[in-house]
Amino acid sequence: MTNSVASRWSATPVGAFFARVGTPRRPVLTGAVFLVTAAVLIAQLADPSLFDRFKRDATAIDAGEWWRLLTGMFFQDGKLFGGIFNLVALAAVGTFAEWCLGRMSWFIVYFGCGLFGQFLSYVWLNPVGAGNSMCVAGLLGVLAVVVLRADGAPPGLYRAALLIAPLAVLDTVLHDNHGLPALLGMVLGLLVTGFGKGRAAAGSPRSDGSSLG
Repeated sequence: MTNSVASRWSATPVGAFFARVGTPRRPVLTGAVFLVTAAVLIAQLADPSLFDRFKRDATAIDAGEWWRLLTGMFFQDGKLFGGIFNLVALAAVGTFAEWCLGRMSWFIVYFGCGLFGQFLSYVWLNPVGAGNSMCVAGLLGVLAVVVLRADGAPPGLYRAALLIAPLAVLDTVLHDNHGLPALLGMVLGLLVTGFGKGRAAAGSPRSDGSSLG
């Protein structure tokens, strides 16, 4: 994404809010993960057998193929349409999260929440599957905290952020595997925005030039 595209995103109410609490920048890390995930989706569509070889599969993991917990974050059990949806979500949520978190924290949240979700799916919620949506759910949880703790969020965005935690709990009760990564993202969001320091802590600039990480 070029600076001109970032400027256009910043011109929207939601983009303007995240630009204020974060630092508009080229989402290099989001773009890199997007390209790798898109390339894996294309490979999976060209050769469907790849999905069976690399998806999260409890039986195979029990047999020692632990790396499926990692590759499960790049392959898509929703195939073409599910993969496109996840890529669009990654582009939007990932860009704003990279503005607010900086790249190191983004990396930790994205892959930390994703691996957390893959592991819990393996041992409990959904032993077979794949997708980067749990990674995105973690970033969404962080952004919800950023919105709730910063001043001046658009009312619609603020109301949406309020729904993330109860929806994540409901999602878990319904035995889906996105709720817990989102809740972990919210916990990490409290850490990176300075838990207990009040709403003004969200978006406060750091000496390294990034807002939250």
